[in-house]
Amino acid sequence: MKLWEKEGSTVNQQIEQFTVGRDKEFDILLAPYDVRASLAHTEMLASIGLLTKLELESIHTELKKILLEIENGSFKMDDQAEDIHSQIELMLTKRIGESGKKIHSGRSRNDQVAVDIKLYLKAEIEKIRDRVKIFFDLLITQSEKYKGKLLPGYTHLQIAMPSSFGLWFGAYAESLVDDLELLAAAFHITNKNPLGSGAGYGSSFPLDRDMTTRILEFEAMHINAVYAQMSRGKTEKAVASGIASVAATLSRLSMDCCLYLSQNFGFISFPAELTTGSSIMPHKKNPDVFELIRAKCNLIQSTPNELTLLTSNLPSGYHRDLQLTKQVLFPAIETLKECLDMAVLMISNIEIKDNILDDEKYKYLFSVEAVNDMVNKGMPFREAYKTIGNQIEKGDFQFDYKKSLHHTHVGSLGNPGNDRIMEAMKKVLAKF
Repeated sequence: MKLWEKEGSTVNQQIEQFTVGRDKEFDILLAPYDVRASLAHTEMLASIGLLTKLELESIHTELKKILLEIENGSFKMDDQAEDIHSQIELMLTKRIGESGKKIHSGRSRNDQVAVDIKLYLKAEIEKIRDRVKIFFDLLITQSEKYKGKLLPGYTHLQIAMPSSFGLWFGAYAESLVDDLELLAAAFHITNKNPLGSGAGYGSSFPLDRDMTTRILEFEAMHINAVYAQMSRGKTEKAVASGIASVAATLSRLSMDCCLYLSQNFGFISFPAELTTGSSIMPHKKNPDVFELIRAKCNLIQSTPNELTLLTSNLPSGYHRDLQLTKQVLFPAIETLKECLDMAVLMISNIEIKDNILDDEKYKYLFSVEAVNDMVNKGMPFREAYKTIGNQIEKGDFQFDYKKSLHHTHVGSLGNPGNDRIMEAMKKVLAKF
């Protein structure tokens, strides 16, 4: 029997299957957080006289056993349980009797799932943050290691100006700083307690919502009970925007790696065991990992839009539409963690080709250096630009670039500014 069913009533099986959908699959991820929320809620109930001390001790003892079962992998959802909240309450009632039924006093499944999702997303954001920091540190290390190795810079995929692998790695490191700015903002939106808002209209019980906020280590609560419910979907979309930003950085880096690994570029390589071959062409070393990171991260970037479409035009209050946010966001989070792990593996093993710019086809990379050389000798920039442009058009451009790459400003070849990028990352990490 469902927690909400009345005596003598049953739900059509087809309706039940449709309304539950994939919820049980994702509810397993919420299980430890549902127990934590119940521990906090029942401690608060005892403080306002709705549970006796003995009832609280019995409930807490058994909830902690259930939490242990979840953590060691022996916990399972019963077929007849509608969701994780029902499952835990039914287990508790079966084990300790009638007092198990009291844990729902002063709350609804609406605020139960809301607080579970908040706790889950907080933990997952921190896991992503930690993975991003690992990848950031690797990119900075590679930037310092290869800052003397030059490669062509491109605009419009046309040869533009000299760059370096130091700048290339450092650019993606700095991109991650901005990504974590968005993720930190999402973390603060997530870090608010909806517990006690009930079905969205509060309770006649004198609930101590400040107490549960402290116990669950939220930095604040959603004050207005109606808005606590309206935060469903909004919170998920904020997190989705944060992870989509990280995904955009990974996708762009992956595209670069696919290009740079190709024979037409030939700037980088990887050990054979990190690439794949062709079933018909024996010479192939394919960048399948980067292609899949690119594809997966492009799909992650669609997540905020999916959630926008899912939650658009909803009036205030709870609606079953919000159940589907889990199946949109939760897999995207898992995929991003997997992509970050693979990116670390690949970039840790990257091999950089020497003397790339010695190839004659890159000589026009140094046209700006030639212009600047004339400017340094006193010629106005526009005149120098025309002079070099005419030489290039006539095919008689000659310039000894190896003596002229003196880039010293912050963020340039000779001064990539990695120390400042590291300081920026330190500041954004402090926001979590």
